[in-house]
Amino acid sequence: MVLRKRADPALRFDAGAPWLDLLATVGSAYGPAPVERLRGVPELVEWLAQERLTPREAPTEDDVRSARAVREAVRPVALAVLAERDVDGAALEELQRWLDRDEPLRVVPDAGVPAVQAPRTTTVALARVCRQAVEHLAGPERARLGACADDECHMAFLDPTGRRRWCSAEGCGVRARVRAHRAKARTGRVDGGVPREDRRNTGDPDGSRGLP
Repeated sequence: MVLRKRADPALRFDAGAPWLDLLATVGSAYGPAPVERLRGVPELVEWLAQERLTPREAPTEDDVRSARAVREAVRPVALAVLAERDVDGAALEELQRWLDRDEPLRVVPDAGVPAVQAPRTTTVALARVCRQAVEHLAGPERARLGACADDECHMAFLDPTGRRRWCSAEGCGVRARVRAHRAKARTGRVDGGVPREDRRNTGDPDGSRGLP
């Protein structure tokens, strides 16, 4: 798919886990004009820092391409799980190729308490993200996954309550209500399904006649 690089560029960190935030680095991913939010090294540096995955070696343009590759390797597996479809074996093999690039965790002291040493490279950081995705998709967190009800967005997120409908009530939620209102306006119908002109002609402005 061809990704835009202009509108709605801000990175998002509200999906509930780093691997889900990585999927969200494409906006309107399932619409006609997806938006690339992971545009270059500065955005990748910001994303890694926010996810506490800043590597010891500085990220490069090749790492940006790798981050996008991991994102698109995880996406079909996540979509299959969300749709309760069988997962394609080739998609799992692609995930395994990234998992194989992971390195063992090393514990180090930090202000007197144990901490996990920063990943050596961006590739290792991305492998950790891929590992988290697999652990969630193959574990109990799978039952807590949800997706935005907007067909063009469909952003995946962790939903412990089971009540989250939109990735953002102020974004997709508002746009959905606006679209629904405009659709009603185009059909010339109001509540009850009676055309406005019919209500005017029958002297039934509130649509109350004929209701049970």
